[in-house]
Amino acid sequence: MSQLVELWQTTGIYQITLQQFLMILIGSLLLYLAIKKGFEPLLLVPIGFGGILSNIPGVDIAVGQGILHQFYVMGLETGVFPLLIFMGVGAMTDFGPLLANPKTLLLGAAAQFGIFTTLLGALFLTDIGWFDFSVQQAAAIGIIGGADGPTAIYVAGILAPEILGAIAVAAYSYMALVPLIQPPIMRALTTPAERALVMTQLREVSQAEKIFFPLVLLILVALVVPSAAPLLGMFCFGNLMKECGVVDRLSDTAQHALINIVTILLGLSVGSKLVADQFLVASTLGILVLGMVAFSIGTATGVLMAKLMNVFSSQKINPLIGAAGVSAVPMAARVANKVGLESNPNNFLLMHAMGPNVAGVIGSAIAAGVLIQFAS
Repeated sequence: MSQLVELWQTTGIYQITLQQFLMILIGSLLLYLAIKKGFEPLLLVPIGFGGILSNIPGVDIAVGQGILHQFYVMGLETGVFPLLIFMGVGAMTDFGPLLANPKTLLLGAAAQFGIFTTLLGALFLTDIGWFDFSVQQAAAIGIIGGADGPTAIYVAGILAPEILGAIAVAAYSYMALVPLIQPPIMRALTTPAERALVMTQLREVSQAEKIFFPLVLLILVALVVPSAAPLLGMFCFGNLMKECGVVDRLSDTAQHALINIVTILLGLSVGSKLVADQFLVASTLGILVLGMVAFSIGTATGVLMAKLMNVFSSQKINPLIGAAGVSAVPMAARVANKVGLESNPNNFLLMHAMGPNVAGVIGSAIAAGVLIQFAS
């Protein structure tokens, strides 16, 4: 009988806590959103599964020598995964829409406003005693507003490694939930007529322009903000491999095999930080709320900037593409296209939205460099 009791006490059913059960439900919800609703399954499936696995009682898979913790240490604490992801994203990026309509750079820049607003907000909440965030932690929280998971992880790893797990969870959760978060903000700030606005056809961009742009971009930005060089360098290197046309094998590897492997490991690593005793604490929940505020402000300022540009421009911009200024590529551009089609079935905004979307990636990398340079 004592052996049966001992066996029962070693089961997960006996050991599970209410908090662990709640986190397993949250992980299951992420899987439901990915599989049933199609919300960025490449992100949510590994994150949700990692979250469930990390909360199985009696198995230290997310701590110590556990495999998920090893993934986390190997890729997130070192900053390797974000840089490899940026290289793969660069190899899949087409700068053509941005080069064809350079003024969309302003939309990508405007959408980064949420980063600095949330930084100041986190410091204000610290001043009034609600939280206890340092300047470095506030900067790491603010970068969530760029909706760029790799950038957020990279910045947090340098400035505030103690909250890296919470930052990673928040950044990737909001990236994956772009189709849920952005549309209400976009509809609230635009009229049906604005959403139905059809933009003119983009000009053809030469191959020479596409080859020179990443080189010029990297050199100019790195000379002004050296701290942005690692992220932007990997992004531009990936893009150069794609556009130069002489290293197709390398470009293909970066676009497919490499980024897929890293995405799996990164997703499981982020999911490992959904452990109940680390996640269900006031500071982590505060980071999630501030991250949501940052992301919402970035979406709103991108839309408002497009509306402001229309006041001074004869060639009108559909304000919806301003929301794509957050650097969730290509999720934000797809959402802008989807909302535009709801108002006008013949309004295809995807390629137009890719301009500010790519500009947002550049903007978030520059913002990250600025924060690292001044908050370190």
